[in-house]
Amino acid sequence: MLDVAPSPQQVISVSELNRIAREALERNLPLLWVTGEISNFKRYESGHCYFTLKDAQAQVDCVIFRHRAQLQGWAPRDGMQVEVRALPTLYEARGKFQLNVEVMRRAGLGALYEAFERLKAKLQQEGLFDPARKRPLPRFPRAIGVVTSPQAAALRDVLSTLRRRMPRLPVVIYPTPVQGEGAAARIAAAIAAAGGRRECDVLIVCRGGGGIEDLWAFNEEIVARAILACGIPVVSGVGHETDFTIADFVADVRAPTPTAAAELASPDRRALSKQLLHVAHRLSRTVVRGLESRMQRVDLFARRLVHPGERIRSQLGEVRHLATRLTGAWARVLEDRGWRLREAGLRLAACAPGVAELRRSCRELARRLRDGARRRLEITNALLARVAAHLTHLNPQSVLERGYSITQDRQGGVVREAARLSVGQGVRITFSKGWAEASVERKGDTIDRER
Repeated sequence: MLDVAPSPQQVISVSELNRIAREALERNLPLLWVTGEISNFKRYESGHCYFTLKDAQAQVDCVIFRHRAQLQGWAPRDGMQVEVRALPTLYEARGKFQLNVEVMRRAGLGALYEAFERLKAKLQQEGLFDPARKRPLPRFPRAIGVVTSPQAAALRDVLSTLRRRMPRLPVVIYPTPVQGEGAAARIAAAIAAAGGRRECDVLIVCRGGGGIEDLWAFNEEIVARAILACGIPVVSGVGHETDFTIADFVADVRAPTPTAAAELASPDRRALSKQLLHVAHRLSRTVVRGLESRMQRVDLFARRLVHPGERIRSQLGEVRHLATRLTGAWARVLEDRGWRLREAGLRLAACAPGVAELRRSCRELARRLRDGARRRLEITNALLARVAAHLTHLNPQSVLERGYSITQDRQGGVVREAARLSVGQGVRITFSKGWAEASVERKGDTIDRER
């Protein structure tokens, strides 16, 4: 890896060249906004999206990876004018210049986003988003109001959810357009009407999903002020889970979808039934346990209401019973001690030594020791005799006594063959008794045997 630009004479590989070019691009061209028309848009199974961004004079390849593409609340298509916030870079494997897209929005929405951020900062500074001023939702509302368009799918979702969760709960609909020119003022008027009439205990302001321009009516200050001034708690269920509007921040509770708003505003009939059944069971068990406890106390008081004479007779009987038990206990203790004493006597008798038997055993062991020592001495004498005979047989003196002799040269070496001697050489001959010196007169290689 090269840390600096190579010299003109240095030879580098293609991969190193592309890496240096990519680093130079990313270092000198930071994140920037680029506008153009989408062309050749493709979404692969991996979730990554590849497309071309072009204008009348040029085009550039773009990529938006899955973890960023899945945050888009709308589907890009060929021919759409968009603005992308991207990092210019180089795809090293192919040496291709491209834009690594982080954010994509439809062209012309930048002003809306800026207006959204300005109004959000203003209202937040005024304290409209303060959690301390938000009201809790009633647990058991008597009626629920809905501010939305009668033709909206969001209304059908809310009504079906309320019908499933609490069928008999009254619903008051405050119809109003939720998109288009003048929609914000009419939404604010509907919210004000719901707060002024006090026909319901909680108000749902909702509509389905869409782009920022579709939801813009809920980003108007007039709607935010109307929610703030409403006399009943307001639940905002505008758009999808990834959509956020000014109404969501001002409302007492923000729901990710209209269906979720209906679930937050209404109690669940099935859950309440289960809870009621559980409470009924607990109440029943509590009543039964209370009755049983009181019946036991009545029985206890009844047992205590005894005539004094009867109580004395009962206590005398108990005393006699205790005396009988005491007498039996002492008898059992004495019997147990007797058995233990007899057992100890038997064990002591079993442990006493038999002196006569021990004497007989000692005499027998002494006799066996003497016999064993005698046999051991006999075996040892026989072994020594065999060893002495063997040593006598191997004694050189015995060989000499049979007529043999030992011949040595002048240096004292034993002569075992005639080849070691020369004629006239002096030798020493050792006999069984005595020795003699001689000289060699003649020699031969074979033994002459006279018959």
